[in-house]
Amino acid sequence: MPVAIVSVTNDLTTDQRVDRTCLALVKSGYDVLLVGRKRRNSISLAPRSYRTHRLNLLFDKGPMFYAEYNIALFFFLLINHFDLIVSNDLDTLPANYFANRIKQVFSNIRARSSAAGIRYSGVRHLHDCHEYFRGVPELTGRKAVTAVWRWIEDRIFPKLKHVIAVNQSVADIYAKEYGNKITVVRNVPFRKSLDGVYQKSLLNIPAERKIILYQGAVNVDRGIEETILAMEFVKSDAALIIAGIGDIFEALKAMTMKHSLSEKVIFLGQVPFRDLHAYTLMADLGISIEKDVSINYHFCLPNKFLDYIQANIPVLVSPFPEMKAIVDKYRIGEYIESHDPVILAAQFDALLNNTEKLAEYKRNLVQAAKELCWELEEEKLVGVVTGDA
Repeated sequence: MPVAIVSVTNDLTTDQRVDRTCLALVKSGYDVLLVGRKRRNSISLAPRSYRTHRLNLLFDKGPMFYAEYNIALFFFLLINHFDLIVSNDLDTLPANYFANRIKQVFSNIRARSSAAGIRYSGVRHLHDCHEYFRGVPELTGRKAVTAVWRWIEDRIFPKLKHVIAVNQSVADIYAKEYGNKITVVRNVPFRKSLDGVYQKSLLNIPAERKIILYQGAVNVDRGIEETILAMEFVKSDAALIIAGIGDIFEALKAMTMKHSLSEKVIFLGQVPFRDLHAYTLMADLGISIEKDVSINYHFCLPNKFLDYIQANIPVLVSPFPEMKAIVDKYRIGEYIESHDPVILAAQFDALLNNTEKLAEYKRNLVQAAKELCWELEEEKLVGVVTGDA
């Protein structure tokens, strides 16, 4: 059985796209090992149908973390056998690229085929662009750091033969910049059942109270601060649930306390992705209201947005190209007018109190969920891996 090693810089707890990639490779006949890193607060991983390994590192963030991670991963890949490696985003690319090159030099490249029909020639490397990495808000204004990442990417990316991207916008940016052929494999979820919803009483929420949901990374410029402040002006009987952690998690909890909004804002913290859907099903409205502060946010197609669709939850989103195309096609929600908390609150009230419109959006979400699913999308991934794409 051929071996595939997939690597990420997170702690393997919440990355749904990578989990789906691993499951697709298992289904295609690979023995899969997913490699991440161990953090001080990492929770235990539930059993999976593939192997996992977390690297123990001294540094937790910043330049020293990325340097240490890539050095540790490089040597890990050198001493472990693999037939396919999958790097995810630029921060895992150096270790994967150079380990692959060195193993190619010292291996006899020969065509083989597995019992599952996988065709590969020696060592192969697949790179997955989850986003336009140099466009993330965390790098905005940090010219020196961005220049380092660009220097790395300029020297490696043009040499990559097998690249996939999370949406067409990201693929177009990289293709224009480096000339690579890039296959779009969207970050759509598996088709999910609408059963298994958690009861609101689990969170001490009355059954009749409406729920506005934000799930995903709790980071800057995602409109979370304004959403919390908007809850002060929401007239409906509604609560905001925030499922996830991130750089501003503690600051948001402090802000919630400062504005006496603890009864209206509930923080779930880090939720394993296998448990997340049951919480998503509780919601009446899902939000994805990133700010237009970077090219990466402007062309985003967030996990949470697609998860809302599979949970049959109407959406309120920023009018960015990738999300707008889906909302317009299927008529499953609306766009924010402003990040001003008062205006947001008015939009929340208008949507939550319009039962006819919500019912229409829910009917349309049924078709959207059927078409925007991993069961259809994984065929593209397998096609790239087998060379059929």
